[in-house]
Amino acid sequence: MSTIHASATIHPQAVIEDGARIGPDCHIGPFCVVGAEVVLDAGVRLDSHVVVSGQTSIGANTQVHPFAVLGGIPQDLKFGGEKTRLEIGARCRIREHVTMNPGTAGGGGVTRVGDDGLFMAGCHVAHDCMVGDHVILVNNAALAGHCQIGNGAIIGGLSGVHQFVRVGEGAIIGAVTMVTADVIPHALVQGPRGVLDGLNLVGLKRKGVARSDITALRAALQMLKQGEGAFQDRARRLRDDTDSDYVRQIVEFVLADSDRGFLTP
Repeated sequence: MSTIHASATIHPQAVIEDGARIGPDCHIGPFCVVGAEVVLDAGVRLDSHVVVSGQTSIGANTQVHPFAVLGGIPQDLKFGGEKTRLEIGARCRIREHVTMNPGTAGGGGVTRVGDDGLFMAGCHVAHDCMVGDHVILVNNAALAGHCQIGNGAIIGGLSGVHQFVRVGEGAIIGAVTMVTADVIPHALVQGPRGVLDGLNLVGLKRKGVARSDITALRAALQMLKQGEGAFQDRARRLRDDTDSDYVRQIVEFVLADSDRGFLTP
């Protein structure tokens, strides 16, 4: 039997499969379909014509607009019907025609989307992605499988992120950009084949980052661009020469495991 809180509002033309768990103050509009293993936390709103299936959980006060499909099986030929999950955080705004897939056994079994995200119309989050908090995917942006997107990153409209790519915290990807390698935190990437084109200065200033840290980031980017040795060697020298937490964040990102290499200055 489904567990539906007494305060939830369910339109009579919605389909709630046996086993679904619907929290307090949820609103499920007409022609929505909610699967048997779905969990909706308090205040979740499915406007209309939304399909939520599989082992999918949606955090409190997230709103899903019409024709979004959440939890449909991964678009991965290796997927064999195994039980995997999609976890969506609180207070997300998921617009029309967005698709998000659960994980696969080979990728850890879970796709995870953080809190307070904005996913504009037509976006796609593929299997086994890890998406941070306050992330924005602009219209028709697409994440391939196993991507990692840091907190506060923005992926521009009609852009694509290659499988296994990491995008660091606070980075911004310009519109109509193909990203095939890792993007360091707070970077600006643009161009048909994405190139590292500087820092996300607008985002840093909006966050109120101190001028001293922005100056340190600029110097760090210059050192990564023109210093001696390999990219990782330059990053190690930065680690020993900086007092800025923002620069250390870049260093840790560069020295972490990477499956795709890096977009370099």
